[in-house]
Amino acid sequence: MLTPFLLQLAATVLLGAWHAPQPPPRSLADVARMEAARRQALKSPGKQYTNADLSAYVAREQRVIAPSQGAGDLPAGEQRAARPAAVSAAQGVSVKEAMPPAEPVKGETWWRTRITEARARLERSRLFVDALQTRVNALTNDFYARDDPAQRSVIEQERNRALAEMERVKLEMVEQEKAIRDMEEEARQSGVPPGWLR
Repeated sequence: MLTPFLLQLAATVLLGAWHAPQPPPRSLADVARMEAARRQALKSPGKQYTNADLSAYVAREQRVIAPSQGAGDLPAGEQRAARPAAVSAAQGVSVKEAMPPAEPVKGETWWRTRITEARARLERSRLFVDALQTRVNALTNDFYARDDPAQRSVIEQERNRALAEMERVKLEMVEQEKAIRDMEEEARQSGVPPGWLR
């Protein structure tokens, strides 16, 4: 058993250690001088990595999935990646050469950009058809206003070219409208919120 004297002695030692005098705080300037002296004392500053070092490392990197790991254990995205890696390891081809190009991330900006560009193409085609229709109307009026057969022949050729171009653009518009409908259907099947396509 501990006697009251030993308890008192232990408490005194602990309190004395806890209240031991601490060195006076150093100023920031003192710490900076000490750090500068320490850095000068170092023989070599160490390796500094740059982007060039990283690109050289990435060029040498090869990832291969271990053959003991079954493809069924992997998620669907990694299963596709595992097949080219295993084939490339067996054939001695780097993984980068065997991997197909990565698909872009299909987020909100990707969907918005894609649908906006498609709608802009369709709108440009509509404006072009309107302009061609105006040109055809003007050429038709000009054709009937002329009496000279030579001038009528030239105007008729221009009118026929404008009509052919207008028909071609109308067919493009049908394809563009179908592409937009297909894009909307693809987005719906992918679970994309409708607001992303507005």
